[in-house]
Amino acid sequence: MNSPGVSSTPYRTIGIACALAGVLAFSAKAVVAKLMYRHGIDAVTLMAMRMSIALPIFIGIGLWIAHHTKAPRISRREWATMIAIGFTGYYAASFLDFIGLQYVTAGIGRLILFAYPTITVAISALFLKRRVTRAEVMALLITYAGVALVLSNAISGQQVNLPLGALLISGAAFFTAVFLVWSAESIRRVGSMRFTAYAMSIAALPSILQFPLLRPMSALDLPLEAWGLALLLSVVCTVLPLFLTAEALKRIGANHVSLLGALGPVMTILISNVVLGESMMPLQWVGALLVMAGVALVTMRPSR
Repeated sequence: MNSPGVSSTPYRTIGIACALAGVLAFSAKAVVAKLMYRHGIDAVTLMAMRMSIALPIFIGIGLWIAHHTKAPRISRREWATMIAIGFTGYYAASFLDFIGLQYVTAGIGRLILFAYPTITVAISALFLKRRVTRAEVMALLITYAGVALVLSNAISGQQVNLPLGALLISGAAFFTAVFLVWSAESIRRVGSMRFTAYAMSIAALPSILQFPLLRPMSALDLPLEAWGLALLLSVVCTVLPLFLTAEALKRIGANHVSLLGALGPVMTILISNVVLGESMMPLQWVGALLVMAGVALVTMRPSR
């Protein structure tokens, strides 16, 4: 009997399932954060709770990979890159995202953050002198026309805090794009899971250490439900998607994973509608479709 190859239907089906599960888990992050805010938790406390739970998991993953794989030695330059990216690409991006979610709905926040691939194109063109194609220019125009429509309620004065939240989450999208441009070479050498485990461990440190400087320890005196949500946010919405996405990338490739990732904002909007009772105006739905179309244009790669 022949063993199934990487192109077999079951192998690819599992890959697709992993990609969809990863998108769903990550999409729920903003919704879980909004539920935690209902307990009077702020972004500083949320980050400390989330990373206190996730840090031992990432350290364990990093140690397991180091001892069970023949990975190359990490150079000083790569350690410096991981420290810098851990602080900017993970800590700063997450912090701005969670602060922004205090001012916008989970669905709108996810849509704005989802625009990071188009920012990656702009950064690559400006700083790496990479040529921008016509399709990418079109994608940028479509995406930010969509963002403008999504923010249309702020323009009409219906949601006065929306611009502030959108600006903060745009900052998170920017740092995420910087991470993607900056880390590509190191990730190829170090390995995606090892790089992520180490960089996330580094990102956890300022998230945890800032808490006693900015908040009293009594802020952690929270009901069991709040800690249950923190566990959900840390394990299901932070750690689990990384494994699922890594397995999906191995089975179906980056192009298909990126396309399935376009379902993320839709999933967040639907979950927030059911769980939080959030909704969007028809014009904002048009904007959401434009954002997803623009990002799809950027992330799609022609088959070779």
